[in-house]
Amino acid sequence: MGFRPLHDRVLVRRIEAEEKSAGGIIIPDTAKEKPQQGEVLAVGPGARDEDGKHIAPDVKPGDTIVFGKWSGTEIKIDGEDLLVMKESDIFGVVEGTGAGQQAA
Repeated sequence: MGFRPLHDRVLVRRIEAEEKSAGGIIIPDTAKEKPQQGEVLAVGPGARDEDGKHIAPDVKPGDTIVFGKWSGTEIKIDGEDLLVMKESDIFGVVEGTGAGQQAA
């Protein structure tokens, strides 16, 4: 993939939701809500504050994140639907998954 986000933008792949409800009912595609979790694929170098000082991003490729329902802009790269969003649209990182996993 040849895409590098700029500034404080993040490239995200949505993590698909379960296709069955807790009671075992299969949910059709038309009734599913878009997932609000994703895997970070690429991260820009970071933003600059009012004084021009560099602010490094808090997320990194491989992190599993939670974001708002309407966050980001959908794009298609190599036939895959992905999202580009500002880091400020991310609510948090799911601990214990992906590259963000810490050794205990």
